[in-house]
Amino acid sequence: MKKIYTRTGDAGKTGIFGGERVDKDDVRIEANGTLDELNTEIGVVRSLLPAEHEWHELLYEIQMELMAMMSLVATPSAERGRNPNTLRPGLVTDFERAMDGMNASMEDNGYFILPGGTQVSAHLQVARVTARRAERRLCTLHRNDPLPPLVLSFVNRLSDLFFVMARYEMYSRQWPEEKWRRFGYKRKGLSDKSRCAGKEEG
Repeated sequence: MKKIYTRTGDAGKTGIFGGERVDKDDVRIEANGTLDELNTEIGVVRSLLPAEHEWHELLYEIQMELMAMMSLVATPSAERGRNPNTLRPGLVTDFERAMDGMNASMEDNGYFILPGGTQVSAHLQVARVTARRAERRLCTLHRNDPLPPLVLSFVNRLSDLFFVMARYEMYSRQWPEEKWRRFGYKRKGLSDKSRCAGKEEG
């Protein structure tokens, strides 16, 4: 690619899969832009890890799958049959398995904790909240034009994974977590039903 600029977007429009042109602040473009931010933040995390770190393979695969996801998000449902990109089945299960393995080594987290700690942990927390924002944008798009179910579950579980990874990074470095306060249901003994009703994210 000799030229990065095309001048075709100077009027505030951009192309999507299938040839349609939409506003640059269209919900589909907002969703993909947030996924792009997420992918970039994961790249920052990878750049901070030692070359031999065990997370490189997992984070690399996540980045590759996010690229495929962005292609799917850029494709209206009516055109999806023409898009050759797919998400690998079993991704969500792999994320859950990775979380279970890390959680088995750590104490139960009954507190809201302050993002921060090591550079890796802090950037994983940025990835977590970026994934949550991507999920919100995708939910808006999904109401207008349904997405493949795996797209939504992928991003939902991804934010959980980054939270656990951030905690595990702190744990492995013996870096103390800065606690804010206990979860409400642990303080007040609320029922599971009330707990879920009051859960802001998940």
